[in-house]
Amino acid sequence: MSAIPKNIEKTIEEFSKLPGIGQKSAERLTFYLLRKKTEDVERFGHVLKGLKEGLVYCQNCQNLSTKETCEICEDLNRDSSVICVVEEMLDLLALEKANEYKGHYHVLHGVISPIEGVGPDELKIAELVERVKKGGITEIILALNPSIEGEATSAYILRYIKPLENIKITRIARGIPIGGDLEYADRQTLKRAFEGRVEY
Repeated sequence: MSAIPKNIEKTIEEFSKLPGIGQKSAERLTFYLLRKKTEDVERFGHVLKGLKEGLVYCQNCQNLSTKETCEICEDLNRDSSVICVVEEMLDLLALEKANEYKGHYHVLHGVISPIEGVGPDELKIAELVERVKKGGITEIILALNPSIEGEATSAYILRYIKPLENIKITRIARGIPIGGDLEYADRQTLKRAFEGRVEY
């Protein structure tokens, strides 16, 4: 017989499924919410329930948005001829916080990872290739995390984009450590990574 009620047990179990949250952290979060006022917990639940409502992929960059075209793609002050390819929206947010890049993005929503059963078809690679084929792109910056999966994904993308004419393909410099994630990089590291990017 369990020492705690089922609803508490289930909440701990759900929290522990989140990335970076172990059993102890899941318990702390659950008991924190139990100490909050009922209306605070209900508001949290309501916000969580509506998390995915109205979200669509931007028709250009595949960023999550509430409109067909995201605010970044609509911004006329940005250079639409340069596309920075990132794995996740968190990477895009990290680059935006650094305030060094003023072009457009393309979000893949992951990397090729056979171990996790993620192939090229599960990612937004085909959309990137189609976007480049439409023309008007002068440079593609590959800003994928420096991991085995990131390198494999970059190589896959290169195979389809390199044959296209007059497109410069670069990658951000290795200011980010191997195995590191863009979302955890500080502003100066990201700045150096962009300044030191090299052509493939």
